[in-house]
Amino acid sequence: MTQQLNSKDIIVRDDGFHALDAEAELILAPDTPPEELVDHLHRDLIGIDFPAFTDGRGFSLARRLRELGFQGRLRATGRLIADQYAMARRVGFDEVQIPVDIAERQPEAQWLARADWRAWDHRAQLAG
Repeated sequence: MTQQLNSKDIIVRDDGFHALDAEAELILAPDTPPEELVDHLHRDLIGIDFPAFTDGRGFSLARRLRELGFQGRLRATGRLIADQYAMARRVGFDEVQIPVDIAERQPEAQWLARADWRAWDHRAQLAG
């Protein structure tokens, strides 16, 4: 991204950085009980919070939402790093919302390097 980052948060997608275009209808905490997920399958945009770089519980919630049939947009929010982007996409996230301070420390090129997340999916490679 060649322009100055002006907003509070940045959206990361497979094609790079974007301005925040919509707020999530609901942000799920990483400790949301899995049995409560069915109550939210009708929503258009759900965020799942990652309060710390080391907290990966949101990946399990995303996978479970997709397994239950959630068809809307799924956004990882909070403290994620570029190295986690491929995993986020593999488990069902459509995008990641990060604070500008993370985007400044890990610029767009670092995220784009993980955007070809299917190439790094060893399970897909094993399945053929």
